Amino acid sequence: MSEDRIIKVEEVTSVEAPPKARVEDVETAPAKLERKRDYLEGFLAAKPATVEPDAVGGDLYEAVVSALKDIFDPEIPVNIYDLGLIYNVEIDEGHVLVTMTLTTPHCPVAESMPAEVELRVGAVPGVGDAEVNLVWDPPWSPQNMSDEARLELGML
Repeated sequence: MSEDRIIKVEEVTSVEAPPKARVEDVETAPAKLERKRDYLEGFLAAKPATVEPDAVGGDLYEAVVSALKDIFDPEIPVNIYDLGLIYNVEIDEGHVLVTMTLTTPHCPVAESMPAEVELRVGAVPGVGDAEVNLVWDPPWSPQNMSDEARLELGML
């Protein structure tokens, strides 16, 4: 059995305008700009929290990452850090452990790339010795790449 439905149509000739928001304290543009300037000066004057050199954001850590960004995959014109081949960088009292992968286990530089990473990271001032742990799990995928790498390769 079908049920009959009645649709009512109502014609509207006008609608009452909604009330406007009222702002009691009207701030002038120059006053607002001055308030923002004061905020920025205070923000820029604040000293950042002390970061250990070995920790993320520390000088030694950033120097190691910079060294990794100087190593390029021979087949892809992007550095191995932005390519997403570096999974982790651990620093403990000058000893650096880099966990990385390659784009594929059959990569032609599978034997030489870890040695180059070890050599370059070991040359960073403050690094006592460097070790590379080459892993295949999780496998590398294009989602590991940074936005800069995707832009460079025309994938954005």
